Amino acid sequence: MGLFDLLSKEGRQKSALEGATKRVQDKYAQSGDRYGAMEKLRDIGTDDALYGLCKRWNMNYDKTIDDDQEKQWALDTLVAFGERAVPALRRYLKESDRISYALSALSRVGSEGDILATLDEVLAKEEPGYTRDPSKKQQLMTWLGEWRGTSTEVARRVTPYLQDFDQDVRFHAIDALAHHLGDGVEDVARAPLLAALLRPEEESRRIKVRAAEVLAEAGWTVTDRKDEVAKILGDLTMFGMEHDKLVAKKKGAK
Repeated sequence: MGLFDLLSKEGRQKSALEGATKRVQDKYAQSGDRYGAMEKLRDIGTDDALYGLCKRWNMNYDKTIDDDQEKQWALDTLVAFGERAVPALRRYLKESDRISYALSALSRVGSEGDILATLDEVLAKEEPGYTRDPSKKQQLMTWLGEWRGTSTEVARRVTPYLQDFDQDVRFHAIDALAHHLGDGVEDVARAPLLAALLRPEEESRRIKVRAAEVLAEAGWTVTDRKDEVAKILGDLTMFGMEHDKLVAKKKGAK
């Protein structure tokens, strides 16, 4: 940036934005200085400034209480912008791996359409399969289980991850479905969930148990692959699971 650029109004604002964005991520700065930088970004109020404010969530400060309070301040401030914060949150969710605060903010300011569109963009970059660091997919599956969106829309986005490479992602995907068993979900989720239960290469007993539990809790009668299901349930019972816990629901797995 040249001298005349720095002297212009736009140049001064750009310099202030870049400096404040850098400061909110500086773990060696004083907490008061980071608050000052966050307030400056709030006052600038552009999409780039709100994105810079989101970046506070990327850094963990050594003092845990201060760290939590600063991150919460950033969240509350972004929520106060309402729908104006959606573009910044969408950009941050696509580019960052630490997304729990951003998901919380988005759920409070975005319409269901905004949220689903953002999720689709994020999930497109976090497809099922091998990932060196699966933590972002784990966060997404956990949040989808907690989000009170339309259950069928959640199920459509979760079920592909029942076959993910990472065991924790698979487990969180099954657990997410347990919170979204409303009307229409059976058509979307029963077959993939049954496939997860019977997956030959699945070595995790907790995943098989959770899949069986969710099928039972949902009351989705298994009319196909009965012999395979019966064998799996028998095996799980042998490993110490209570048989009634898996099959004694009103219309449980049969």
